[in-house]
Amino acid sequence: MGIIELLILAIGLSMDAFAVAVCKGLATYKLKKRHMIITGAWFGGFQALMPLLGYFLGTTFEKYVTAVDHYIAFILLGGIGANMIKEAFSKEENETDCSFSFKTMLIMAIATSIDALAVGITFALLPDVNIFAAVLFIGIITFTLSAIGVKIGNVFGAKWKSKAEFLGGFILIILGVKILIEHLFFA
Repeated sequence: MGIIELLILAIGLSMDAFAVAVCKGLATYKLKKRHMIITGAWFGGFQALMPLLGYFLGTTFEKYVTAVDHYIAFILLGGIGANMIKEAFSKEENETDCSFSFKTMLIMAIATSIDALAVGITFALLPDVNIFAAVLFIGIITFTLSAIGVKIGNVFGAKWKSKAEFLGGFILIILGVKILIEHLFFA
């Protein structure tokens, strides 16, 4: 996986966290720098941890799924992307409280990073993925976008939330299709 693909994947994965960070910013009356850092650290940390866990799960079962790995990657990325797009068009409003407590941030960090676990499984099935560089890159991108998202939410409101979720979902679907096409036609 090249640097451009990894950048696109990291941005796609971080869109859930970005959207939640925008909502956190919207719910926070007096935003401080520490709110941005706390949000970025939680979301970036979990977005880095989950693919690492997924990778170790994937490598454990790699010998059983090698023949169908490209289909698994396509289904996982496509499913995650489709769900993000569905959420982007959902009229249901998710409540976000302005608390930055351990419990609140832990729940939000886990909820926004479940898709990264599936991507980690996909990493285990792809050739030549430097997992440590990938998770570091994903973590840094997510930290940065989440911290910025809190500020954007505080300044501009929630009007960008659905656009961010849609973009993230679209990117993940495109990456899934790319993996499938490369394996079926160019492997």
